[in-house]
Amino acid sequence: MYLAKEKKEEIFEKHGKGKNDTGSAEGQIALFTYRIAHLSEHLKKNRKDFNSERSLVRLVGKRRSLLDYLMKKDIMRYRAIVKELGLRK
Repeated sequence: MYLAKEKKEEIFEKHGKGKNDTGSAEGQIALFTYRIAHLSEHLKKNRKDFNSERSLVRLVGKRRSLLDYLMKKDIMRYRAIVKELGLRK
Protein backbone atom coordinates (compact mmCIF):
# COMPACT_ATOMS: atom_id res chain seq x y z
CA MET A 1 0.00 0.00 0.00
CA TYR A 2 1.41 3.36 -1.00
CA LEU A 3 -0.02 5.31 1.93
CA ALA A 4 0.96 3.87 5.29
CA LYS A 5 -0.77 4.87 8.51
CA GLU A 6 2.38 6.67 9.68
CA LYS A 7 2.56 8.77 6.51
CA LYS A 8 -1.09 9.72 6.86
CA GLU A 9 -0.57 10.76 10.50
CA GLU A 10 2.48 12.78 9.46
CA ILE A 11 0.46 14.66 6.83
CA PHE A 12 -2.36 15.43 9.27
CA GLU A 13 0.08 16.46 12.01
CA LYS A 14 1.92 18.84 9.67
CA HIS A 15 -1.10 20.43 7.99
CA GLY A 16 -3.98 19.79 10.39
CA LYS A 17 -4.43 20.59 14.04
CA GLY A 18 -3.01 17.25 15.17
CA LYS A 19 -2.32 13.74 13.93
CA ASN A 20 -5.82 12.57 14.83
CA ASP A 21 -7.58 15.60 13.33
CA THR A 22 -8.62 14.09 10.03
CA GLY A 23 -11.58 16.42 9.53
CA SER A 24 -9.85 19.75 9.03
CA ALA A 25 -9.98 21.13 5.52
CA GLU A 26 -6.23 21.77 5.47
CA GLY A 27 -5.43 18.18 6.41
CA GLN A 28 -7.77 16.77 3.81
CA ILE A 29 -6.40 19.08 1.11
CA ALA A 30 -2.85 18.02 1.97
CA LEU A 31 -3.83 14.34 1.84
CA PHE A 32 -5.56 14.79 -1.53
CA THR A 33 -2.47 16.61 -2.83
CA TYR A 34 -0.25 13.70 -1.79
CA ARG A 35 -2.57 11.19 -3.43
CA ILE A 36 -2.83 13.30 -6.61
CA ALA A 37 0.96 13.44 -6.89
CA HIS A 38 1.16 9.66 -6.44
CA LEU A 39 -1.50 8.98 -9.08
CA SER A 40 0.11 11.42 -11.50
CA GLU A 41 3.40 9.53 -11.28
CA HIS A 42 1.56 6.24 -11.76
CA LEU A 43 -0.21 7.54 -14.87
CA LYS A 44 3.06 8.72 -16.42
CA LYS A 45 4.17 5.08 -16.47
CA ASN A 46 0.77 3.50 -17.20
CA ARG A 47 -0.92 5.65 -19.80
CA LYS A 48 -3.81 3.29 -20.46
CA ASP A 49 -4.93 2.91 -16.85
CA PHE A 50 -8.24 4.67 -17.29
CA ASN A 51 -9.63 3.72 -13.88
CA SER A 52 -6.76 5.47 -12.15
CA GLU A 53 -7.19 8.42 -14.46
CA ARG A 54 -10.83 8.71 -13.42
CA SER A 55 -9.80 8.48 -9.76
CA LEU A 56 -7.32 11.28 -10.32
CA VAL A 57 -9.97 13.53 -11.86
CA ARG A 58 -12.32 12.85 -8.94
CA LEU A 59 -9.59 13.64 -6.40
CA VAL A 60 -8.77 16.91 -8.15
CA GLY A 61 -12.47 17.81 -8.04
CA LYS A 62 -12.73 17.01 -4.33
CA ARG A 63 -9.64 19.08 -3.58
CA ARG A 64 -11.03 21.96 -5.65
CA SER A 65 -14.32 21.80 -3.71
CA LEU A 66 -12.50 21.90 -0.37
CA LEU A 67 -10.34 24.81 -1.54
CA ASP A 68 -13.45 26.71 -2.66
CA TYR A 69 -15.10 26.05 0.71
CA LEU A 70 -12.01 27.23 2.56
CA MET A 71 -11.76 30.35 0.41
CA LYS A 72 -15.36 31.28 1.27
CA LYS A 73 -14.99 30.55 5.00
CA ASP A 74 -11.52 31.90 5.80
CA ILE A 75 -9.36 33.50 3.11
CA MET A 76 -6.26 33.57 5.32
CA ARG A 77 -6.33 29.81 5.92
CA TYR A 78 -6.87 29.32 2.18
CA ARG A 79 -3.86 31.46 1.29
CA ALA A 80 -1.71 29.71 3.89
CA ILE A 81 -2.47 26.19 2.66
CA VAL A 82 -2.06 27.16 -1.00
CA LYS A 83 1.31 28.71 -0.27
CA GLU A 84 2.44 25.83 1.94
CA LEU A 85 1.54 23.15 -0.59
CA GLY A 86 2.63 25.18 -3.61
CA LEU A 87 -0.64 24.75 -5.48
CA ARG A 88 -0.37 28.00 -7.45
CA LYS A 89 2.43 29.35 -9.57
